[in-house]
Amino acid sequence: MIPVLSLLAVCLALGVIARRSGRFPPQTALALNAFIITVALPPLVLRVVHSLEFRPGLLAAAASPWAVFLVAVVFFRLLGPRLGLKRESGAALVLTAGLSNTAFVGLPMAEALLGPEGLAVAVVVDQLGTFLVLATLATLFAARAAAEDEVLRPAVLLRKVVTFPPFIALVVALALRPLSFPQGVDTLLERLGSTLTPLALFSVGFQLQLGGLRARAGALALGLGFKLVLAPALVVLGLWVLPVAPIVREATVLQNAMAPMVSGAILASEHKLDPDLAALMVGFGIPLSFLTVLVWRWLV
Repeated sequence: MIPVLSLLAVCLALGVIARRSGRFPPQTALALNAFIITVALPPLVLRVVHSLEFRPGLLAAAASPWAVFLVAVVFFRLLGPRLGLKRESGAALVLTAGLSNTAFVGLPMAEALLGPEGLAVAVVVDQLGTFLVLATLATLFAARAAAEDEVLRPAVLLRKVVTFPPFIALVVALALRPLSFPQGVDTLLERLGSTLTPLALFSVGFQLQLGGLRARAGALALGLGFKLVLAPALVVLGLWVLPVAPIVREATVLQNAMAPMVSGAILASEHKLDPDLAALMVGFGIPLSFLTVLVWRWLV
């Protein structure tokens, strides 16, 4: 787990350093985000979804990220305007606080804290939950939020979603499930997908502007409060009344207590939904979650 956490910290810090060095053009984050959305994320979705394995006993684990995202939509849509948040800021909080970093942080932590049995449950939460939410509900939400001021017909909105590269990869992966990928194709998808984490965190670090932190402190506290406290608490309550095994309960809560998803912040940035706030959510959420996840582990 330590090498993974070190990679996250180093890539984030390199992005901050690159911005301050002045050696990179201001459009660097835009170019990186376009690469991530169109080149790095689709192979990752294609490879992961193609190899999905599901057991009926893990239905609650798979459903938890879907429930958290829907609650986030309602929570920030209702509370954001009352607290003076702009529409773009509320949407950025939905896309970051509503999605967990269940892959690059969640899986190593689940393996370290819960062992192989817990890791198996964490994989289901990640693949059948977070990944599918990102490629469907989150993509639809981002497209709708970005076009809020336009007269957008349902057909136009649907076209925005179905032409989104990760969604195309999702459809292709499901269609090709009966077939096995050749070793060369699988390796190619793995190599392309592996570029997502370092580039995404570098992009987030590049967009991280601490100068305006005081002005965004309220929105940041609201978003991280939902992501790191309220969301896992709701999952605990939901699982409390369901007949699930203790390891399923522990792994599911652990995954939903993870930091905001980096790809969610990239999705917000790509749609111009307050990218500064989205970057702050990830930049502060990842290190803070190392502590809060351990607290939730102890409580559960």
